[in-house]
Amino acid sequence: MTRAALAAALLLILAATLVAGAGMTGHMIAHMIAVAVAAPLLAYALAGGPLDPTRRWRALANPLALSVVELAAVWVWHLPALRQAVGHGVAAQLVELSCFLLAGTLLWFAVLAAPAAAGVGALLLTSMHMTLLGALIGLAPRPLFPEMAHAAPFDLSPLQDQQLGGAAMLAIGAAAYLLGALTVLSGMLRQERTA
Repeated sequence: MTRAALAAALLLILAATLVAGAGMTGHMIAHMIAVAVAAPLLAYALAGGPLDPTRRWRALANPLALSVVELAAVWVWHLPALRQAVGHGVAAQLVELSCFLLAGTLLWFAVLAAPAAAGVGALLLTSMHMTLLGALIGLAPRPLFPEMAHAAPFDLSPLQDQQLGGAAMLAIGAAAYLLGALTVLSGMLRQERTA
């Protein structure tokens, strides 16, 4: 099971790099694949092993703190001024995706290593901030990231591309973290029933 999760995570990371250049929609889908889908699979595959950082550094087993780190990474990279500064170059996209993957994986390592209640709280907080950012991007009255307009898929206008990107963040990001929280909560309730 862990090998399958690792293989799936690596394939998803590759897919994220391939879609990242397809306008705001592809960019947001790539973000969500890295931070909300590949990251938990990667953490699950490596949890408890020699590559699990929570085994060496107990401070990294604090899911609420790591949720704030992930929040900062996601929100900072979505500041329009930063997005414009880094442009749409491949190197910048790879750095950005790497930041998301690292922040997301560390969060999921912490969730897996900490008491379940702390993990549930961190994942619900993350789901809420993903929902808020996705809504802000999707409901903005004008394009926030005009430098990405040249690559909009399906002949979408820049605003339509941004709206679809915001919807992708809402659908994938918020749902992935909410599902993760419910899964951790379910495991916690099963343990209490058997205790």
